[in-house]
Amino acid sequence: MARRPELQEADETAVALGNFTKVILEAELTNPSRRKVLANIAEMRESLHRLERSIDPVHLPEAFFDPSQPRLIGHFVALALISQQRNALGGLQPFYGSGVYAIYYNGGNPYYASIANSETPIYVGKADPPDGAKTVVEQEVKLFNRLNEHRKNIDKVQGVELEDFECRALAVQSGYQTSAENHLIRLFKPIWNNETKILFGIGKHGDSSATRANSKSPWDTVHPGRTWAEGNPEAKTVADIYAEVLEHFNRTKVFTSTEDIFSAFAESIRQANHENYVDDDGLA
Repeated sequence: MARRPELQEADETAVALGNFTKVILEAELTNPSRRKVLANIAEMRESLHRLERSIDPVHLPEAFFDPSQPRLIGHFVALALISQQRNALGGLQPFYGSGVYAIYYNGGNPYYASIANSETPIYVGKADPPDGAKTVVEQEVKLFNRLNEHRKNIDKVQGVELEDFECRALAVQSGYQTSAENHLIRLFKPIWNNETKILFGIGKHGDSSATRANSKSPWDTVHPGRTWAEGNPEAKTVADIYAEVLEHFNRTKVFTSTEDIFSAFAESIRQANHENYVDDDGLA
């Protein structure tokens, strides 16, 4: 009895793959040849995954939840931060812990009119723990120190008043602060963060005498007052920075309530959950 043609084809393909493997392992590949072979292998792997899924009568779920995924952990830590109470930045007392934080503006500076008194932070960041820290006490006061540094900088400069700032802070288990910070930056695009590339510089420290020719940060241009930055040339004019700020807020979502943020978090977790599932399994 003749074999079914699809089974015969499968057997022949398996033999061909075995021969291909032997030839490649025995060959002395040049770099261009190796890149070409790797590209072919990746294409074959993807084709076989699609074939596997198309003939399997049992469908995969739309998503597979793995709480150990670093990106998802970042979402949850960020969500826990947003659930914390907002406190006056100028009134913080020392506390143990490293982790993540968000700073909010409630004043009348026209640069920040779009986010004043909203749930969109003007800046988010993290404080890393000392090496080997396992408990919150072993993390020392890294989170407080970072916020206190921002408090001192804001209190030195013109254009904003310290009493107009609030913050949220969350001490977290060592190792989770980076993924949480990354998610907060992606979601809020805070105007003072370096990643936004507009009004950055609050976290910059004084230049040494050998680097006095460094350009003044946009933050120091708009908010003069830090002595070490006074002699540095401006990289951008105040007018140019203000135009960029207005454009940024025109295209960036401003969250007016925590309910809006929780909805955005839920959607982001669904997307991250699906993307991790696709990435891990090679499925489309």
